[in-house]
Amino acid sequence: MDGTSAERSQEAGRQIAAVVRMTEGQDIAARQLLDRLTELRAEIAHRATRRMSDWAPLVRRTEFLSSVENLADWLALRETDLTPVQPALGQLGLSSLGRLDGHVRPSLDAVIAALSLIAGEPEAVFPDPSAISGGAALLAERRSRLFGDRPEGTGPETRIMVTLAGETALTSGRIADLAAAGADCFRINCAHDGPGEWREMIRHIRDTGARLGRRLPISMDLGGPKFRVARVWGPEKLRLGQGDRFALVLSPRDLPGKLPAAQLSDPALVQALGIGALVSLDDGKLWAEVTARRGGAAELVVTRAPDAGLRLKPGKGVNLPGIDLDVPALTAEDRAALDVVVPLADIVAFSFVQTPADVRGLIDAMEERAGGLRLPAVLLKIETPLALRNLPDLIVEAGGRVPVGVMIARGDLAVEIGFDRLSEIQEEVLWLCEAAQVPVVWATQVLEGMVKEGQASRAEITDAAMSQRAECVMLNKGAHQAEAVSFLRDILMRMDRHQDKKRARLSALGLWRQG
Repeated sequence: MDGTSAERSQEAGRQIAAVVRMTEGQDIAARQLLDRLTELRAEIAHRATRRMSDWAPLVRRTEFLSSVENLADWLALRETDLTPVQPALGQLGLSSLGRLDGHVRPSLDAVIAALSLIAGEPEAVFPDPSAISGGAALLAERRSRLFGDRPEGTGPETRIMVTLAGETALTSGRIADLAAAGADCFRINCAHDGPGEWREMIRHIRDTGARLGRRLPISMDLGGPKFRVARVWGPEKLRLGQGDRFALVLSPRDLPGKLPAAQLSDPALVQALGIGALVSLDDGKLWAEVTARRGGAAELVVTRAPDAGLRLKPGKGVNLPGIDLDVPALTAEDRAALDVVVPLADIVAFSFVQTPADVRGLIDAMEERAGGLRLPAVLLKIETPLALRNLPDLIVEAGGRVPVGVMIARGDLAVEIGFDRLSEIQEEVLWLCEAAQVPVVWATQVLEGMVKEGQASRAEITDAAMSQRAECVMLNKGAHQAEAVSFLRDILMRMDRHQDKKRARLSALGLWRQG
């Protein structure tokens, strides 16, 4: 800290102490808080140092090291329940520590210094203010690098990512319309179309960006392993309802008599099923429980289904909530796609990533194809409980080698962890990523009604407003994308007046202004 900054911080602390007039009880409370937070800071330093001994060797990009250190501090802090001390801090007019995610130790140090002065300590050392503001600035810089920049005041702080469909490759006019409506970056799903269509879409995006004088980053999603119904045996147009029985089999030779049955796209799914395991079909529309295992067949009973039943047919998605699948995240198809993706994409979105080994495998494969040239950033798509548990390690493994972002893939994740937990978990992911100063994409069915039908529901509008706390929001493909982009842009700009991450912005309100 330079002398000028130190003097300003000390003077601010003296002013805090001067304006506080405490009763004897408040003085005792300030001393108790000071002792508790001083002890807590030492505990955090000890825990974080232990974690950093494992993480520091993984960080080849030195510019990411301070973010990893703050993440280690945050994880250490969040092992402790701070709710008992927060009201007491607020009663003294101090920070309750509820917004320190991006700057853990400096915020603790600032509160400890203020408490020292209030408690009558002769010395108090305040951190440089830039140690607190620097985390937000770094996160904003990484957001712009990954998802596009724009002149200040020309749009919302949260960027908008738009998924392109194959037909978009036929014309650059659609991309220009989306960019004019407010799209900042574009997503190509490599599970669809092929290298020819991908190259054509990319050409139109680059041409449009050049004409507009804007950088329009391109994210290319690797398809990942497919967990779907591959083949069905049973009555034509079979619909399963609550209480119905069916089977999942490894192969046709495992068919269990007269029960309707389905073969899945990956044998690991059936192999992982034990008695009592839960299976979800079609994004959670149908749930079933395994009641028996016989050789290569698992027999199930439907425990929850739509009133009209659900048709069992090829292509339906399959989830196994609560089961950690030992399946490689990088498939042979993904490796082939990387031949096109690595030289052309700005971001590689990594589907079904679950372990640090998955991340290492992807980046090694990218390096093999880059020939020493620039590597794209990696976007970690968090879709499973295992990925969620490993998220800090995934961030460090990826961010230690390339720029990194995180996508909350809320569709699969909700099925895997339970719809009732999603709202809580997406908050925790936002906090953790702010601690790591890593940009987040808020994804899955944002304004889905408007994108596909031209009209959003009230619930979708509320969800879109909540998405403003992420660095980027992803829209799916649909006939009304441009209208949805414009509508989302307006919502995000309105929310920017009132919210910055977890911090409320107290902008002037005109609705109840006195005449």
